[in-house]
Amino acid sequence: MTVEQTEVEWPTLLMMVATYGVWGLGTAALWQVSALLALGVTTLAIAQFSSLQHEVLHGHPFRNRAWNEALVFAGITLFIPYGRFRDTHLAHHHDPILTDPYDDPESNFMDPVAWARISRLRQVLLRFNNTLLGRIVVGPAFSIQAVVTGDLAAIVAGDRAVAVAWLLHVPGLVMVFGWLHLVGTMPVWAYFLAAYAGFGLLKIRTFLEHRVHEDPRARSVVIEDRGWLALLFLNNNFHSVHHCSPNVAWYRLPSLYAAKREHYLKRNEGYVFASYGEVFRAYFFRAKDPVPHPLWPHDNRPG
Repeated sequence: MTVEQTEVEWPTLLMMVATYGVWGLGTAALWQVSALLALGVTTLAIAQFSSLQHEVLHGHPFRNRAWNEALVFAGITLFIPYGRFRDTHLAHHHDPILTDPYDDPESNFMDPVAWARISRLRQVLLRFNNTLLGRIVVGPAFSIQAVVTGDLAAIVAGDRAVAVAWLLHVPGLVMVFGWLHLVGTMPVWAYFLAAYAGFGLLKIRTFLEHRVHEDPRARSVVIEDRGWLALLFLNNNFHSVHHCSPNVAWYRLPSLYAAKREHYLKRNEGYVFASYGEVFRAYFFRAKDPVPHPLWPHDNRPG
């Protein structure tokens, strides 16, 4: 590890306990009080749980990987197995591939040649997906489709690691639906809606985390927000800091940034926003980027 860690990172563990508690409240108690309140609370809990999964895959809150992953084994987020999130996200942390249409698993850019070959309808939807509103509304559907189709092809081709990740997701889902059946009052259809909405909330964080730039160090953003969205995303809005020091726990990122602000902004060449409010005002209805990668050679195709 690159930073000194205690045996147990209590802020992360306490956040985990609180998130499970809020999730249980939303799914088991609030539905009979107010369906909208239950959906809202459960949506927030699912988004927070996904942020905690991100902490776990980077080695928190314990030094023991098995203990960490046991904390997020339940398939609360439904759509993406934790093992696939872990493996693709760690691959994404190789900064030279950031925004690469082929090698970056989290890229929203396309090879211009591939872009020209897709249908007009899909082009319209992908352009909408490049607005913040679109990323929240249709972004989860695009991500789920990409993961499922890509992973199915990998499984058919004999990738055992991908198959194991999906097989392990099954008992995690059984835990969730077992809870809903035995303890919860929220209907399954409502839980699917909350899980999708939670995924949509996470798309606010990932919307402009990375930009196209010749220098990989300048591709990761800083959003100097300390409000409720920053807490929901566990300070991953300090994204350039996170990419520099991926093993630093979420509660240390703001102070690390404050101590070396000029260094980080010089490193990412001023890719910074003051708040999520600024991001919403600029890009809620307007696309930040084109879908075809603007620096991608037109003849640079795989194979």
